[in-house]
Amino acid sequence: MELPSKNQKERYVREMFNGIARRYDVMNTLMSFGRDKAWRKFAMRRARIQNGMNVLDVCCGTAEFTLEIAGTVGPSGHVTGLDFSEEMLAVGEQKVKVSDMNKQIELIQGNAMALPFPDNSFDAATVGWGLRNVPDIDKTLQEMRRVVKPGGWVVSVDMAKPTAPVFKQVYWLYFNWLVPLMGKITAKRKSAYQYLHDSSKEFDSQQQLTQRFASNGLARTAFHNLMGGVVAVVEGQKED
Repeated sequence: MELPSKNQKERYVREMFNGIARRYDVMNTLMSFGRDKAWRKFAMRRARIQNGMNVLDVCCGTAEFTLEIAGTVGPSGHVTGLDFSEEMLAVGEQKVKVSDMNKQIELIQGNAMALPFPDNSFDAATVGWGLRNVPDIDKTLQEMRRVVKPGGWVVSVDMAKPTAPVFKQVYWLYFNWLVPLMGKITAKRKSAYQYLHDSSKEFDSQQQLTQRFASNGLARTAFHNLMGGVVAVVEGQKED
């Protein structure tokens, strides 16, 4: 499929996620063979999230990552989840409401490229499978860096590009054919999961994204491949 232009992307992605919100978590588990939870936990560790912290989760979607972060920061901490899809947030709100962490979580609708928070507001900032979908990755990273306190970490977990021969061919074949079919059957939206494949092909490699973190003012940048480079966690620290 032809990917939306930069000017069209925000509207296209928002409508797409609004359309698949109710089946999003199920599809994530199916596509990742149940590994998505472990990937988020690893990203949390790389963000150095600890008890009592105040954390921002950008592009929080259905709040799966937000809830896991809340479990780590504990009752004395706080997590703010931000997303631009009202339907994804509605699913997240229901999950938060029935959890035992609803008092320490706030979900708000907002723009990742213009975060509605003062400078140096959070101890850390995460983004799970979100940078691929924003119209301006650099602006989003600049905003995440801006709102994190000096010494805090900015961490992304997202699709990456495996390089091992044979494995990478099998992976892209699976992603191009089976994932859209699963999306058609499970979420009734084959085009949304074809977009997932196509946007992942267009997205920065883990090496390129690490360089982008550095070029936007983050220090001690690094990436960590998971599942052979299918997914990567990229990190950078706001200097003191």
